[in-house]
Order: sequence, then structure tokens, then C-alpha cells
Amino acid sequence: MRAIEIRGAFGLDNLALVERPEPVAGPGQVIVAMRAASLNYRDLMMILGQYNPKQKLPLIPCSDGAGVVEAVGPGVTRWAIGDRVTTTLNPRWIAGEPARELVRSTLGGPFDGVLQERMVMSEEGVVRVPSHLSDAEAATLPCAALTAWSALDAGDIGAGDTVLVQGTGGVAVFALQLAKLRGARVIATTRRAERAERLLALGAEEVIDSRQNLDWGAKAREAAGGRGVDLVVEIGGAGTLEQSLKAVRIGGTVGLIGILDGNAAAIHLTLIFMQAIRLQGVLVGSRETFERMNRAIELHKIRPVIDRIYPWTEARTALEGMAAGEHFGKICLTL
Repeated sequence: MRAIEIRGAFGLDNLALVERPEPVAGPGQVIVAMRAASLNYRDLMMILGQYNPKQKLPLIPCSDGAGVVEAVGPGVTRWAIGDRVTTTLNPRWIAGEPARELVRSTLGGPFDGVLQERMVMSEEGVVRVPSHLSDAEAATLPCAALTAWSALDAGDIGAGDTVLVQGTGGVAVFALQLAKLRGARVIATTRRAERAERLLALGAEEVIDSRQNLDWGAKAREAAGGRGVDLVVEIGGAGTLEQSLKAVRIGGTVGLIGILDGNAAAIHLTLIFMQAIRLQGVLVGSRETFERMNRAIELHKIRPVIDRIYPWTEARTALEGMAAGEHFGKICLTL
């Protein structure tokens, strides 16, 4: 069986196509023939050694994939051969609140990820693919879509609320699509003016060019009727948090997800406590939440936005494209 590993040391130069033993399904396990994978910024950070410098190598990277159940082990009741499934980032986090031992048991680090032809998984650690999606589309769901959904849950977003999304990466685009599904109004920011039309076509009511409007938080507040938005899906981190705090309404929520613009921020705490703003870390989600989201995606026939698809043996090229930040939506690989 072929797999892609990080070998010897971190870095894109150390990705290698290798042979590994064929997996065998034990009690309660399934073998999934992987068909597609999608990339997350976490995967790039892991490969570069920035996410967990103490990660043991070799490691098969990337957490998000989709495939077909090829074999089932003794006692498996949830799945049958031929079922289409996706991975979950945290295979042991089934429901309820996250716990330390659950959120540390993640694919693509510390445990092997999806860039392998066949993968052994617990039957509890995979979910059914929405029937209208392709393998590549399904592979985008485990982290990006579920994180966006969980952020909307954190803000208790429903019909008539206003959500601010940042940029055109996977989480931001999913947050736009899923907020519209819930009946919310969406304001989007982008640093590339040429992408405004695509955001509007996906349903954004207003797009703010954050390069031309450095004080975009105030502009977003104004676009939300002067009251401020109910939820900011915060992707940038240190570089965007202050503007997000300006954009959100009194009593609103900033869902902290990404650190694309930095990991450490100096902020005026009065912006938070004088407006009763809630800063909520968003940690993807449980399998139960994933399944609930998938039911909504299937009912409303939501289709993920994929920028481009590469053969999985060109993973390095795909990751370099992610690092350049030129994509709109998700980057996928086919196996």
C-alpha cells in the first residue's frame, strides 16, 4: 500500500511516497479505501513543524478525507462494505463537550492521516457522506465545514442575524454558505477586490475590501445598521482581532478559529468587557455535530466550493498553492 510520509525532518522537501503494510481491520474497525483528501492550513503547519515541533516522525499528514468502506472487522454494526464515508478530525470525540484526551487524538498528527491508499479506522470515527456530493466535495467537510458550523452554533445564529466572515478560504466560504442556509445576513471581507463578485454570488449581502478599508471593523458595524454584527468568524487571529471587536455588537460573539495573521495579539480589554463581547474558541466539533451538519447539507443540497483538485502524488504542489493563499474555497487531492 502506498502512502505519503513526512520522513526524517519537517518540511515540504521531506514528503516522500512510500510503501506501507496493508492494513487489517480488527474488532470494531473498518478499512476505508481513500478516494479524496482536502487540505487545511493545519496540515501545512504540521508538515513545516510549526503546529507541533515535538511531533514524532514519520507521519502520514492531512486529516480530512473521503472513501469507501472496503472491509469490516469483527463486531462492526455501523457500516457495510461499499458505504461512502468521511474521516473525522477527532475520531474519539463522539458527542458532548471536548475533553483533553479526545481533542489530542487527531488525524494528521499525532496520529497518521489520510494520505494513504487504505486506512484503518474505528467504526465510530467515520461519518456517512451526503449522497449528492462527490468524493472530493465530501473530503472538504471534516474540518472546514464543521468548524464553520460550530462557529455559527457558538453565536447561536439563526434567521435575521448578521455574520461577518473573513476572506475566501475554506472555513470562511463554508461559513458564508451555512449562514445563508440558516437565514442569516452575511458581510464578507476580502483583500482581493476581484473576488467580491464571487462572494456576492454565493449570497453575501455586502463585501468590504479590507485593503482599501483598513478600519473595516467600523465599516462592518455600519453595514450592520450601526448595531454591529452578531458573530464574527475570526480567521486572521492577531492581525484582525481588533477590527473584529469593533465590528461585533454589544453582547455578540467572536468565534476564534485561525491565526493566519499572527498568534499573539495585544488588545484593549475594555473593547471586550464594556460591550459584554464573548470570545469563543472554536475547536472543529464532535461526530454528533458533524452528522447534524451533514443532514442540513444534504437537505439543502449545499455544494462545497473547490478551487482546484490535484492528484495526491502532487501533494507538495498543492500545499505550496495553499501557502501562497491564492485559493478560493478548498484545495483537494484525489487518490
